Amino acid sequence: MAEASTGASEQREPARPLPAADAPFDAIGLSRMLLRSIRSGALATLDQDGTPFASLVTIATDQDGTPLMLLSRLSAHTRNLLADPRCSLLFSQGGKGDPLAHPRLTVVGEAVQTNEARARARFLARHPKAKLYADFPDFGFFALAAKAGHLNGGFAKAATLTREELLLDLTGAEAIAVGERGAVEHMNADHADALALYAAAATGGDAGLSWRLTGLDPEGMDLMAGERTARVVYPDRVTDMGGLRKSLVAMAAQARGGVGTVQT
Repeated sequence: MAEASTGASEQREPARPLPAADAPFDAIGLSRMLLRSIRSGALATLDQDGTPFASLVTIATDQDGTPLMLLSRLSAHTRNLLADPRCSLLFSQGGKGDPLAHPRLTVVGEAVQTNEARARARFLARHPKAKLYADFPDFGFFALAAKAGHLNGGFAKAATLTREELLLDLTGAEAIAVGERGAVEHMNADHADALALYAAAATGGDAGLSWRLTGLDPEGMDLMAGERTARVVYPDRVTDMGGLRKSLVAMAAQARGGVGTVQT
């Protein structure tokens, strides 16, 4: 007797997200863009009885893309992290229409308190109003030591990422970390016009907005205009300040249609 077909009731293995390297779209580039451009997200921690607890937090990133947070010990999520550092952060781009049609990234790992001066500077550059309370005794900076990521780029676009795919390898680019603060101050003071060009080229927006540089790294720059953000990626990775200057000049010339130069 032939076996009866299970038909519609047949159980099928659910589709799993592809590794980022095998995805039919730039999963790594999109994930890194979300990391750098989203300024707030949902932090999921574990309550003392193991219950998942989600809350809203503000976010910045270190030079390699490590998420940074400024948290109060009076908050439930901070007490949870001090007892169990395991957590995840949801970065959601949002936008008009169906919220599930827009890309979002979940990063899982462990949150550890950090006293690094660069972490503080980068967070406050991204959230200047936080200077009002950053030095309160109950507040502290935390870094999310990422272990993996899950990207949903919209309908039928999903991928998993390793720590190495999420974060930048800063090896050989130590000069960028050392020179970042001076370069940021110089660009904001003397080259606001170039920053507006970079942002307009990256976002397709209005070059008339007042953009400021909040941070840079070997792969790109982070800009803000009010509450708006822009992630500007260089044509090629830079490893020293000379390479950064050449890249910025070339990008400004291209944004102007190849006419004129910017001395940085």
